Amino acid sequence: MLFQSQIFILIFLPAALSLYYAVAGSAAARQWVLIGASLFFYGWWDARFLPLLVGQVTITWLLALLHERIGARWPLMLGVVLNLASLGTFKYAEFLILNVEAVTGLTLPRTEIVLPIGISFFSFQLISYLVDRMRGDAPIYPYRPFALFVTVFPHLIAGPIVRHNELIPQFALDPRRDGLAQRFGIGFVIFTVGFAKKVLLADKLAPIADGLFQRAGQATLTFAESWNAALAFTFQLFLDFSAYTEMAIGIALMFGLILPENFRRPYLATSLRDFWRRWHISLSNFLRDYLYIPLGGSRSGPARFVLATLVTMFLCGLWHGAGWNFIIWGLWHGVGLLTCHAWQKLGRPMPAVAGWAVTILFVIVGWVMFRALDFDTARNVLTAMASPAMGGSFAGGGLIVASALVSALVPSAHEIRARLEAMTPQPWFAAAAASLSIYCILEVGRGAPVNFIYFQF
Repeated sequence: MLFQSQIFILIFLPAALSLYYAVAGSAAARQWVLIGASLFFYGWWDARFLPLLVGQVTITWLLALLHERIGARWPLMLGVVLNLASLGTFKYAEFLILNVEAVTGLTLPRTEIVLPIGISFFSFQLISYLVDRMRGDAPIYPYRPFALFVTVFPHLIAGPIVRHNELIPQFALDPRRDGLAQRFGIGFVIFTVGFAKKVLLADKLAPIADGLFQRAGQATLTFAESWNAALAFTFQLFLDFSAYTEMAIGIALMFGLILPENFRRPYLATSLRDFWRRWHISLSNFLRDYLYIPLGGSRSGPARFVLATLVTMFLCGLWHGAGWNFIIWGLWHGVGLLTCHAWQKLGRPMPAVAGWAVTILFVIVGWVMFRALDFDTARNVLTAMASPAMGGSFAGGGLIVASALVSALVPSAHEIRARLEAMTPQPWFAAAAASLSIYCILEVGRGAPVNFIYFQF
């Protein structure tokens, strides 16, 4: 079930909210309602994977409970291994087989495993809890709120990656507490912003990017077409993924829950380090706290810093997908971060405009590698981008300009929330938000809703 589908907006969400607030006086009842709604939401895609989701949550909780009772660390370590094994089996087994075949020349049996949506996200959340237990930073929670922390449907499929201490304490708060109307209204506005970005911009950019990248795999693009492809995907990816995050944050706020920020206008970054403080923030923070710093970070000497950066970004790329294009993209950013760090060590600040230009060009080149299905396609696009003499025509220029303006000017979900909390309610603003939402619902009704890009990761 997709957030922007009519069945979700007109049937599932109103029903879930109605049941939730009907039993809001009981913490146990409202939590079970939200768990049930979340499992229904997940099972709508493919009910066969419900046992996997429930099983990983339950086994992780039981192993944490066993650790609490016997005091040994091995149950927690086993939990990390099992969650990684599940993620590795479903996401990387086929990739491993293909690479073994390429190296050895053997023909191996295929797994034919379907990738469960959201497995990258809920596996990381479970691992973060187990690691926090090892560090003494996480208590044993009752099963119900622990299960809800992982399964609550707004963030279940594509994040943000939420940590136990950010969400579980909120489950005890009565959603009818002071500020209910304000939270509900702000949640609706944030949801509508994401809804509009997805339906009116990201989904319109998709045919341009898809068509041109497909052609690049078969023939040489012109200079204009290559930049058309690169820019269309650059804005499609951001608008699509940030739209999901905003819709998730808005939905959660309607239930009285606050999810962490995930994007902060990343295409305004003036350095690559700044970009990663703004792009997919919950993943960046996870990799920093559970991988980069344990590997030594920047405080254990230059060699450890280089190793920690490259390993972290290598795994960041691999997390995004089982393909060499994702790995190369991750290493591209790893080398870029090292270069950025070395430049800053020189003590020669780059003018903000120049820093932005270098950063956005670096990011766009990286997105070409991220999007291309093979190295030949990436090479064809990048070669054409560097060949002005090849000319050509540019399609959808107005749409791309509008997408660039929205990417740069529309505040993040948490910025919107802060501004609306400080603003006196205005009828005209409510009417405008409602009108935009209705228009988007009608727009979705014109055809089948388009999947979010990050569902495949």
